Amino acid sequence: MSRKSRAKPPSPFRRFNSSPAVIRLVVMMYVRFPLSLRNVEDLLFERGIDICHETVRFWWNRFGPLFAADIKRQRINRMRGFRHWRWHLDEMFVKINGETHYLWRAVDHEGEILESYVTKKRDKSAALRFFKKALKHHGSPASIVTDGLRSYPAAMTDLGIEDRRDMGRWLNNRVENSHLPLRRRERVMQRFRRMKSLQKFASVHANVHNHFNSDRHLTDRETYKTNRSVELAEWQNLMA
Repeated sequence: MSRKSRAKPPSPFRRFNSSPAVIRLVVMMYVRFPLSLRNVEDLLFERGIDICHETVRFWWNRFGPLFAADIKRQRINRMRGFRHWRWHLDEMFVKINGETHYLWRAVDHEGEILESYVTKKRDKSAALRFFKKALKHHGSPASIVTDGLRSYPAAMTDLGIEDRRDMGRWLNNRVENSHLPLRRRERVMQRFRRMKSLQKFASVHANVHNHFNSDRHLTDRETYKTNRSVELAEWQNLMA
């Protein structure tokens, strides 16, 4: 092994004067909570951190995908031996410059968001691309819950997994409820203007939501506080 291959990869923060802790805080506040860029600027000023809202925009665009990729990589490695999940699939209607687009989303049985994929149509080819992306990253589930959209069975037939499809009233509430946090962010951001920006934010938001999703309604307060401390500590170690 050469010396160059053994070298530690350079830090993504190396050309920034601000500390990594501040950058992580800014990205977490903007992506996790329904706050505007100027809301984040004002909240940080109260903490003694004086930055412009355009700095918030630049940092989340620069570091958000890096943090999200690190979270996703760690989660996939932890769940590598657990492939027999139930997936819930659905598509959101999203307006981009007045034109309807579709955000396909896959959620597992615990409410963790697996994949987000933006298309202009919701036909068989779009569903097939979405399935291939999800199956490549997360393996093959035991069952897949969908709604009545005909694109799902058409794509699943091509992949040979049509027998795993489940469909029924209220079965897909898991993914329907998972749309709500992104809908709140959409209103604060005053809609999206490009497919690329929607895809980018949806992917980052999904992984950050997964990281801080500790099922508060299922745990007592002390357990939740312990989980919250662990999540924040792990967040501060991202890309370290």
